[in-house]
Amino acid sequence: MARILIAGESWMTTSTHVKGVDEFSVHSYVEGVGPLRDALTGRGHEVVHLPAHLVPTQFPGDAEALAAYDLVVLSDIGANSIQLAPGVFEHSVPGQDRLRALADWVTAGGALLMIGGYLSFSGFQARAAFRQTAIAEILPVGMLTEDDRVECPAGVRPAVVEADHPALGGTEGEWPLLLGYNRVVPREGARVLARVGEDPLIAVGEHGRGRTAAFTSDCSPHWAPPAFCEEWPGYAQLFDGMVRWLVRA
Repeated sequence: MARILIAGESWMTTSTHVKGVDEFSVHSYVEGVGPLRDALTGRGHEVVHLPAHLVPTQFPGDAEALAAYDLVVLSDIGANSIQLAPGVFEHSVPGQDRLRALADWVTAGGALLMIGGYLSFSGFQARAAFRQTAIAEILPVGMLTEDDRVECPAGVRPAVVEADHPALGGTEGEWPLLLGYNRVVPREGARVLARVGEDPLIAVGEHGRGRTAAFTSDCSPHWAPPAFCEEWPGYAQLFDGMVRWLVRA
């Protein structure tokens, strides 16, 4: 079974309550990793979740640290959080290029999965900003220069292209609707296994001795509604299949 690091899939929310002439703020911490973590641990994988607020200080910075894992998953966490460690951003001290280290680790035989979201690929207002990092060289998809989100409030039905590819985990039948995704462009040599409209939903590829995959929608709400990530039996099959293909299990 695979040892998996999932970075991202958490956020903090601030709401302001106004009552007459008085106001106060309330803060909450939310994790969206639950459906994916439960699906993978239920299939026997070992999952370590690194919440978004810990990524700047704790994301692995070299091959030795990355060697603790078989697969790194980046999900709804922007490039800035990985690149701008406190020493670099707050004290102007040169540090590790952690995305370059991750890309080199994959090239040497590691595995990377990027899952979609407002801070994945190019993301909301292009703030995810992975296009100009070392990760762009190894993903099986190219990223847009602008905001790449495609909101589908009426729902969009995924279409499987290569049903027999092992990365799809043997899922069968019609997939539930999704409510949005990041628009990307498949790279030469990549294999698109499923689409949403004319755009890739799942693409896989090889880089050096390693493997990479892109799932361009979300692994939790809102783009992945409960019918997809909680009620559909194929959800666990799908992500287990991607993991096993990526790590050659």
